[in-house]
Amino acid sequence: MAAKNPAQYYPLHHFVVLPLTLLMVGYTIRRYVGVAGDDSEISRLWFSLAAVTLLFFVTVVMLRQHYALVLQDRVARLEVRQRYFEVSGQRFASLEKNLTLKQILTLRLAGDQELPALAQAAAQEKLTPKDILARINDYQFDTIRV
Repeated sequence: MAAKNPAQYYPLHHFVVLPLTLLMVGYTIRRYVGVAGDDSEISRLWFSLAAVTLLFFVTVVMLRQHYALVLQDRVARLEVRQRYFEVSGQRFASLEKNLTLKQILTLRLAGDQELPALAQAAAQEKLTPKDILARINDYQFDTIRV
């Protein structure tokens, strides 16, 4: 049984800033295409505006998503460290150095009872995230990860 995490939306970003930026990119490109080939100040102006709006669009998309995911990855590592310590009484650091981020994120889905043994198996046997998922019996779904 695989975990299902529906996509989360940030309304201001997804439904206001991105659509307006996309419209501006389309409009400036359309205006530039209308004057392209002219060696005039207007064609250079529309080309510059199209380039700037396109760069702004890419920046808006990439930065917002990048920052959110990096922060979530850090929090997920901390969550697994804390849960592992709470259920086993041992630090997770010795295992963590042998695990990838994807393995740690997959371990988050394991129930408290199976987390210590599964984490040790993942580190020792170099289990892939798919292998870890296959061994989980008590899923703890993550419904708030973006």
